[in-house]
Amino acid sequence: MDIRIRPIDPTEHTTLGEITANAYLHDGLLDFGESDAYLHELRDVTKRAASAEVLVATAGDRVLGGVTFVPAPGPMSDIARPGEAEMRMLAVAKEARGRGAGEALVRACVDRARARATDGCTGIVLSTQRTMHSAHRVYERLGFTRTPDRDWNPLPELDDITLLTYKLTL
Repeated sequence: MDIRIRPIDPTEHTTLGEITANAYLHDGLLDFGESDAYLHELRDVTKRAASAEVLVATAGDRVLGGVTFVPAPGPMSDIARPGEAEMRMLAVAKEARGRGAGEALVRACVDRARARATDGCTGIVLSTQRTMHSAHRVYERLGFTRTPDRDWNPLPELDDITLLTYKLTL
């Protein structure tokens, strides 16, 4: 499969929003299913694209998945510190998994972070759920290391939601 990574076209926002929401829903990553407030955020690609770079993996004219690259701390970042880029909301359609689209999206984010090194970017960070073992293997294979001191809970009222963090120093 010939996978291409490129910036999203506005006509693809709805498609990527559904791929992302479905990936999180069907993988059991949302605690409240369809009523989870984060589901709206996952579907709102237009909002992400307004303040970050949204990339898609495509094969032919089909969107396979996407990721949000946040070049510096700002409205779309969760854990980035000064000098760090952040990668968020990586998702690949179920039928396209295992074909390299996710890894290609991660590599594209790393390449973008490296290109910002002259602007002071020294690393790229991300948050992930404990159960995302396939994603963890990709991150580690590409040189990311765990940063347990930065693990965090996006919903402090729920004790069992701790996101794991990774960093790649450039």
